[in-house]
Amino acid sequence: MSEIVPFTDNYDDQSNLDGYQFEFKCERCGNGYRSPYVPDIKEKGRGILRAAGGLLGGRMGDLSSAADSMMWNRGTNSKAKDAALRQAVEAVRPHFKQCRGCGDWVCIDVCWNNEIGQCSNCSPFVAEEISRAQAAAQVEQIKEKAREKDWTADLDLTTRAKVKCPSCSATVDGGKFCPECGEKLAKSNFCTECGAEQKEGAKFCAECGNKM
Repeated sequence: MSEIVPFTDNYDDQSNLDGYQFEFKCERCGNGYRSPYVPDIKEKGRGILRAAGGLLGGRMGDLSSAADSMMWNRGTNSKAKDAALRQAVEAVRPHFKQCRGCGDWVCIDVCWNNEIGQCSNCSPFVAEEISRAQAAAQVEQIKEKAREKDWTADLDLTTRAKVKCPSCSATVDGGKFCPECGEKLAKSNFCTECGAEQKEGAKFCAECGNKM
């Protein structure tokens, strides 16, 4: 019976046709480690056969075809890859812990609560949680204090705000007159019949019905 090969679920296979390499990532923060690149000696030999076959043809060409037919599946059925994965797992093992609470593999440096023996998702760092709660409460209190103050006392809320000057099309940021051309931003419109001020664009007087 072939040897069982241990593996984890927190890695990406970066292997290519010439060798093997794996990236192991923390399932909480995403930090991780890449295993050393391990060349595939047999694939190197097949590459030499293919190169020789391409240059010499004939008998060596047959060897080149044989080398291609010997190409191993990079995902399965490769003893060399199994060995490389086993070595990579052992190489990065000291940098990760598997949480018994959620099952995630997390990095020891950032996401492992060694005092409790779980990841910081299952057992957060108390001091950090207190700090975050204090900061959140402070922000909320700032918003409450800001809502208590009247920030509209010096604003003209009765006149429709303009973001473009109707005369020169310059971008404006509030005010009654254009900072570029000096024209009044809100044009006054009065009924010629009763003198009532009208909204911009009105076709009839809202007071007496006179056509504007």
